[in-house]
Amino acid sequence: MAWILLTIAGALEICWAVALKYSDGFSRPVPASIAIVSFVASMVLLALAVRRLPIGTAYAVWTGIGAVGTALLGVYVLGETLNLVQMASIALIVGGIVGLKVLG
Repeated sequence: MAWILLTIAGALEICWAVALKYSDGFSRPVPASIAIVSFVASMVLLALAVRRLPIGTAYAVWTGIGAVGTALLGVYVLGETLNLVQMASIALIVGGIVGLKVLG
């Protein structure tokens, strides 16, 4: 159950990061509200997950999910580009997340 909570917390981290971009520096109320609510929810779920998981593992996975998901949404939704080094770096993050889950 802790891994499920952590995965949802990571997805909410992606949500708040993208909403933050759309909030235009918190000048647009709807995206700003979505960013704040999803941030708080992400933190609550992370806090619940670390009851059962080591904090180092949980935090690394949480930030990894957020980083990879946000980078990919940046490409597919916001039209950002990735070069070969950035793609390789994202692959390394995914490998680290998998390693932490499998070996943890």
